[in-house]
Amino acid sequence: MQKETIGVGRRKTAVSSVRVRPGSGKVDVNGKKFEEYFPSTLQRDTILAPFKTSNLSFDKYDLIVRVKGGGIEGQAVATRLGIARALVQDDEERRPEQKVAGFLTRDSRKRERKKYGRAGARKRFQFSKR
Repeated sequence: MQKETIGVGRRKTAVSSVRVRPGSGKVDVNGKKFEEYFPSTLQRDTILAPFKTSNLSFDKYDLIVRVKGGGIEGQAVATRLGIARALVQDDEERRPEQKVAGFLTRDSRKRERKKYGRAGARKRFQFSKR
């Protein structure tokens, strides 16, 4: 990898922009350390999964992540998609293994909007016969 590549990932309302560049394994998420922003090891493993799939050493890359919106779990999945897209953009031969692992598929499920005359998206107001 000669220069940095950028990948954008989305999940629900979370949007993550990831810059992958050669380096020493430093990860910066919104100006914080990786372990500080994503305290759960499960979330950290989810985010770094595209590196394991492509048999790449995570220590050879620096990641700069800008993430906003959604919850912490949605942000983690959005970041994983951004990393996978950036790695594929860098080397097109990584596409098949990333695709088989499901890291290039955007989870399109979104929150359904609240409708008028209803308590929520589908829930009705309480019915009283008398």
